[in-house]
Amino acid sequence: MTDTPTILIVEDSRTQAEQLSGQLVQHGLNILLAEDGPDALRVVDESRPDAVILDVNLPSMSGYQVCRRLKRDPNTADIPVIMLTSSDSSDDTLRGLNVGATDYIPKDAFATENLVATLTGIGVLK
Repeated sequence: MTDTPTILIVEDSRTQAEQLSGQLVQHGLNILLAEDGPDALRVVDESRPDAVILDVNLPSMSGYQVCRRLKRDPNTADIPVIMLTSSDSSDDTLRGLNVGATDYIPKDAFATENLVATLTGIGVLK
């Protein structure tokens, strides 16, 4: 592990992924990107990021399925998973937390602020 924390952003919208990546790089983070669940699982296995930022609505497998897989694997269970998504009903939030997400953040005007606060709270950001 390097001194620079590495975050994996799993987002099927390239525009949203690049926008979020640009904002997080300003906080001194190294960013990896994945566009779907299988790609995310491969990147986590190869790179072991310090945290995963995960959209719920992904092609081929949902963010809930990705989170559940990561949390069931002893090699990745300790990696914090933060769901950042437009699926923001209370049922969606509960489902995310029930599959092991560290936090569940709606995509809104405060999303980046809330994400930085969560990353600071879990010790990824200082």
